Amino acid sequence: MKVKNKYVNRSRISEKKFREIIKYFSLDLNAVQIKELTGLSRQTVNKYLTAIRLKILELSLLQSDPLVGQIEVDESYFGARRVRGNAAVVPEVKR
Repeated sequence: MKVKNKYVNRSRISEKKFREIIKYFSLDLNAVQIKELTGLSRQTVNKYLTAIRLKILELSLLQSDPLVGQIEVDESYFGARRVRGNAAVVPEVKR
């Protein structure tokens, strides 16, 4: 029996269609746009995009080193966002 797609086991789409999905994924198109360009259903495109994202996550976790030792965190990244336009909303700090 001839294999339709060497990249995905038991795939119902051809290798050419899978490569098109990869190409459009790399161009940062959404599932609806890829659906229109490839002629596949949105559910099929979503299934393959999810699989691609999970594979990217898996490979990135294997390549990244866990955080070890002392980690310095700058406090300027924490706290409420600045409210613009209405000074009465922002509470004053007593000194």
